Amino acid sequence: MDFLYHGSQYKDKKLYPRPDLILLDIKLPKLDGLEVLRRIKRSPDLMAIPVVILSTSLHQDEIAAAYKAGVNSYVSKPVVFSEFVNRIKQINLYWLLINSLPDKNL
Repeated sequence: MDFLYHGSQYKDKKLYPRPDLILLDIKLPKLDGLEVLRRIKRSPDLMAIPVVILSTSLHQDEIAAAYKAGVNSYVSKPVVFSEFVNRIKQINLYWLLINSLPDKNL
């Protein structure tokens, strides 16, 4: 969150630009992934950044909660590493090359 809000050591916006895409897991060690998502989507400075949740969980209640909180996409995370790498490449292809994102400077 410090990185996204340019806090503490990330104050230099040129050195630490905001990402074009955020990949997020629901299960995070310090802050629940859905709470991170809610904070991102409530922030006028961050809300336009697409957020993709990658999770091994396909529980419908978690998927519904993620969309209710504003996730742009919910993707199952493969357990096999080579499949995981392929999934990340597919996400990157769509969100950063095929999809049109708003200009960060607007």
